[in-house]
Amino acid sequence: MIDEHSAIPSEQEILFTMHTVFRVVEMKQTAKNNRLWEVQLAITDDNDPQLSTLTNRIKEEISGSGWYRMGQLMLKVGHFDQAEELYQELLKNASTDSDRAFIYHQLGRVKWQQGQYEKEIEFYEKSLEIKRKTLPEDDASLATSYNNIGGVYDNMGEYSKALEFYEKSHKILEISLPPTHPNLASSYNNIGGVYNSMGEYSKALEYYEKSNKIFEISLPPTHPDLAISYWSIGDIYSKTDEYSKALSYLEKALGILRMSLPSTHPHIKSVMNSIAAVKKKL
Repeated sequence: MIDEHSAIPSEQEILFTMHTVFRVVEMKQTAKNNRLWEVQLAITDDNDPQLSTLTNRIKEEISGSGWYRMGQLMLKVGHFDQAEELYQELLKNASTDSDRAFIYHQLGRVKWQQGQYEKEIEFYEKSLEIKRKTLPEDDASLATSYNNIGGVYDNMGEYSKALEFYEKSHKILEISLPPTHPNLASSYNNIGGVYNSMGEYSKALEYYEKSNKIFEISLPPTHPDLAISYWSIGDIYSKTDEYSKALSYLEKALGILRMSLPSTHPHIKSVMNSIAAVKKKL
């Protein structure tokens, strides 16, 4: 408390250091003004077990060293333009096919986030062409390329092609990964997404739930991918008019995203919009 140093002692002010980190405990709209939100925070530190688990998991996912690792971190936190600049510079100095394949793949991910699907597939195909020359047909790295090309077709509305590439990817992952690996969960989620887009909601929910079951086992409870899984299930329940279930899953997703991503990340705004839309229908 810094009451005695404050210009208005009755305000009972508390001073925190600039780098203080809080966990979001609960968010709710105020009763008198629905434009205002009340946010309950709990202070945390380096010894917080959930924060430590999430940090360690993200460190595992952001592989490589030096600038390669920095590029992955930029993608993770939503700094897409900076990531593109970095990868273009790395591409100029790449000395091996392996490095070039990786950089092309990462540039494809950047273009996905920027909504430039034709450029995205161009980069993924360049990466896949290199990998096919140097890797066995069932290598897990090929599964990643097939998956991401499927994602481009998915975004372009070419769902049969999307399923074709997603299923190629999934077959390799089933061979090369244990049944509770998070990449397998992501694969289920992607296939579910295609069925969602096609309006086949029961099939979509089936795949989303398979995905969610693996994520809940294999990821920390505050991992962003788990939030995406809850978000996907919430979306299906919203589309099938099960609004109470939809709200429950969407609020789970928002809680995780607020703890694990920057406040400016587009996912947070998207989930908040979904929650607002569901509440209007309750």
